Amino acid sequence: MSSKGGVVAVTCLALEARIAQGPGVSVVCMQTPGLRKALRAAIAQGASGIISFGIAGGLAPDLVAGDWVVATGVWSGKKIIATDRAWSQRLLEMLPRAAHAEVAGWDTLVPGIEQKSHLYDTTGAVAVDMESHVAGQIAAEHHIPFAACRVIIDAANRTLPPAATLGLRLDGTPDVPAVLRSVRRYPGQIPSLIRTALDARIAEKALRRGRRKLGAGLGFPYYKNLSVELGLPISSPSLIG
Repeated sequence: MSSKGGVVAVTCLALEARIAQGPGVSVVCMQTPGLRKALRAAIAQGASGIISFGIAGGLAPDLVAGDWVVATGVWSGKKIIATDRAWSQRLLEMLPRAAHAEVAGWDTLVPGIEQKSHLYDTTGAVAVDMESHVAGQIAAEHHIPFAACRVIIDAANRTLPPAATLGLRLDGTPDVPAVLRSVRRYPGQIPSLIRTALDARIAEKALRRGRRKLGAGLGFPYYKNLSVELGLPISSPSLIG
């Protein structure tokens, strides 16, 4: 395995990007339309591995906000993109309570209980996000190790309120004016929005705790000399997007 560069963490939210970055890790924080181009550019700079990192929606009924999932593979359409075994095993050693199962990559948000149930029944995936399948596709295209490590934010029995499903700004930050407009238009969603905010706080705390455990390189197992290789330019924290 090549070990000439650092790990690229793929996220969509600015909060995820801030948590992910660190020694041995550069970050691509971007929504799906530009993600492939950004990842190819990062690989051209010498990336040795790609990891999908951040939050995910729960599909399995036994997972709740704050639970970790280390993917065995990622559903992309009707195909499964396998994750790197050694890397996934290292992640599980560092996050021993994490579920180890397939996740689903989806191009759009999956906010409702019925949608989540259908996706769970048809794929068996325990969680869903909007970046893992793209990250996996690019890693496979360039023959470099790929992993996916996510924290549940909304459980399978949660329906996201309209304000929580609104698009992000291009820099990965929430569109607060759009959220406020939605609340004014549909004030009945406020209790559900508060519950969603509490779940988000739980997920954020879990993400921060887990990130500290994963350390330099996000558990990447193919560094020959960690102290030397973390000195390479690509290992410096950066935000692409």
